[in-house]
Amino acid sequence: MTPITIEQELLKVCPKLYLGCIECNVVTEPQNKALWQLLQQETETLGAKLQPEAVNALPNIARTRAAYKALGKDPSRYRPAAEALIRRIAQGKGIYQLNNVVDALNLVSVTTGFSIGGYDVHKLQGAVMLGTGNENEPYEAIGRGTLNIAGLPVFRDELGAFGTPTSDSERAKVTLQTTRFLMIIVNFNGNQGVQQAMQQAVNLLTLYAGASETETAVIG
Repeated sequence: MTPITIEQELLKVCPKLYLGCIECNVVTEPQNKALWQLLQQETETLGAKLQPEAVNALPNIARTRAAYKALGKDPSRYRPAAEALIRRIAQGKGIYQLNNVVDALNLVSVTTGFSIGGYDVHKLQGAVMLGTGNENEPYEAIGRGTLNIAGLPVFRDELGAFGTPTSDSERAKVTLQTTRFLMIIVNFNGNQGVQQAMQQAVNLLTLYAGASETETAVIG
């Protein structure tokens, strides 16, 4: 499995930071209809009972927002990915269908409130470290162009920054050519709920993306 660690400086600010990591072979397809139906059902259920103004109070989202504030980052301007996703659902906008691997990730994120990174392992180089973004550090976020990652929790490999809980990067994104997948669940409240979310993810990836040679680790 790709070696993953957390910088001590980040842990000083966010002492309850834990990562749930899954790496596996996958068969990436444009869509798995059964998985998309599950995601649609969850979206409809959540959208029917959740008001937009209540999203910030969801436990895992609230803890992520608190961590951002502790790092000096405005969580309303740089919304954690899970918050942005669930907010869209609460507003009745639904979510985008991308591919079976990302759809599985999104289903876990929607049901848990965890912000989750998803990366093509073959686009990474060397060990991975989670630290804090620097001023003017280059980062091209998926679908939003240049993102100011100063102060954000940032995943880096030997080539530089490639992931944040706000948005993954163009460099390491999952495409239909992805055959080895790394999923990282980010929890700022210890390991509570991480194992359950990991098991849900493994089950979905196995059923709907042909996951094999699966490795897991909890880091914190």
